[in-house]
Amino acid sequence: MKARILLSTALAVIGFGVMAQLKIGYTNVEYVLSLLPEAKQIESELSQYDKQLSAQLEAKYADYQAKVADYQQNAANYTDVVRADKENEIVNLQTSIQEFEQNAQNSMLNKRNQLLQPAFEKIGTAIEQVSKENGYTHVFNMTANGQSILLYAREEDNVTNLVLKKLGVDPPAGGN
Repeated sequence: MKARILLSTALAVIGFGVMAQLKIGYTNVEYVLSLLPEAKQIESELSQYDKQLSAQLEAKYADYQAKVADYQQNAANYTDVVRADKENEIVNLQTSIQEFEQNAQNSMLNKRNQLLQPAFEKIGTAIEQVSKENGYTHVFNMTANGQSILLYAREEDNVTNLVLKKLGVDPPAGGN
């Protein structure tokens, strides 16, 4: 019985010692990103890229609409061979538009990732430095894909302003 009590006490002391060594912080990476000077440039480049893709899609769609209108207006005058060719051309345009839409979405995502990667690496380095300087053993992101994942945390464990300062950005009044 004494051995069990001693073992339980020893495990509790060891567990408490391990817990005492943990220091957990949190930040909001998306918020930090939004305050970086390069965030506006990234958004501008993404907006321009999106406009280019949208213009190309609109041109394809206008071509499709023109061919459909021409077909509807002149179908009665077409020979069977010409009608079949026109129908095939319209179906191919539909397929081309669908493929372009999907490729444009993928391209936009790739462009976004390409532009954001250096900023996220910069933020990651700052988080690592802040963690080491302030003795944090773990730092979590408050959100993931716009969803809150941190259900409770003490405000004093929020390292966002420290990360912003490490990045050379003055945190706005009122915080994050």
